[in-house]
Amino acid sequence: MGSISYDGLIVFVDDRTLTHLQIVIVNKLRRGEAFLMSWKDAVDVGSGRSSIWLHPHVLVHFKFDGSRVPAINDRWLQELSASAASSRGLVVTSENGDAPNLRPKPTPSRRGTVLAPANAGPQAQTEAPRPLARNQ
Repeated sequence: MGSISYDGLIVFVDDRTLTHLQIVIVNKLRRGEAFLMSWKDAVDVGSGRSSIWLHPHVLVHFKFDGSRVPAINDRWLQELSASAASSRGLVVTSENGDAPNLRPKPTPSRRGTVLAPANAGPQAQTEAPRPLARNQ
């Protein structure tokens, strides 16, 4: 289970999905484009949606649990890229097109919220990487 750290927010994502999101996010940010990224929340946190505004001037950190880079699914990458370029912004979807449910969990020792997949075990809840410090 990898993670994206962004402006005090940590989002846990499986390494395969994270690899595809990293490609899309980095391509948008290196072009200087700001955009919205959204995902579905799990039922136990209200079944709502969460979104963050990604901006090229805010540090983003991708942390992968495994050392191997998964194979890239070009179709999925194109779908995520098209989503990121749309007025809706990048909507996190799984490889089969479903929207995975993520569960926010407040973390008193850190600024922001920790998000973990609904099926993540307790280890994902307690061993979160620290977000990068921002230059103010």
